[in-house]
Amino acid sequence: MTGRELREIATALRAARLHREPIPAPTKTWPGLDADEGFEVQRINVEAAVAEGDRVVGYKLGNIAKAMQDAFGLDQPDYGYLLASTFAYEGTTVDRGRFIAPFVELEPAFVLRGHLGGPNTTVADVIRAVDYVVPAIEIIDSRVENWAIDLPDTLADNGSTGAVILGGTPRRLAELTLRDTPGALHFDGRPVMSGNTGNILGNPLSATAWLCNRLAAYDIEFAPGQVILPGSCLEAVPMREAGHWSGTFQGLGTVEFDVRTA
Repeated sequence: MTGRELREIATALRAARLHREPIPAPTKTWPGLDADEGFEVQRINVEAAVAEGDRVVGYKLGNIAKAMQDAFGLDQPDYGYLLASTFAYEGTTVDRGRFIAPFVELEPAFVLRGHLGGPNTTVADVIRAVDYVVPAIEIIDSRVENWAIDLPDTLADNGSTGAVILGGTPRRLAELTLRDTPGALHFDGRPVMSGNTGNILGNPLSATAWLCNRLAAYDIEFAPGQVILPGSCLEAVPMREAGHWSGTFQGLGTVEFDVRTA
């Protein structure tokens, strides 16, 4: 696929995000788009955002849990940059109108104290690089009509990123058992979904090592202070109504926010 075509896809996805009007899957409009080309589209749009004043503050891994792959019809994880403009503050109100078809996920977030990345990254490398873990909610959103995505589509769409809310209860790795930490999402006080961090490739530390090794092919590494989202531990829940969301991990804490629809 030519560079001009990749820029056309990037422009179409930027317009869809700006106007909150989804487009047909890029793989339908531009047949032959593969995962590497989808990732190049992702980079084109991130570079455009940075040129306009945004900032890369981390990276995300998505659809790592089988429940998520089944829900969105994928058989491989996706991944995308985290931009500062997508972060919202815990306890504040998020406007549903910012999104097209959002879903809410609960996951741990790693804040790095050291450099991380490169080929042959191990779980030990991840442990050494992580400073804190905090509970996080990711709002995923697709610029593709009806979430009818293949892997190249969601990669082109920056891993279907929407917004990120970080909790304010940092914990050290030694305080947690991330291969077995139960978590649950609540909406207006009612439980709506539960899961376990063990669903994130057995351990979210392993998922982060996987991400480092995958992104090494694109010469991407992570810097101290950046945030890594290793993926949701439970099936994402549609965010349709106004109300109060909270996500809690046993031993890690709670993160919460409100949604308005008008």
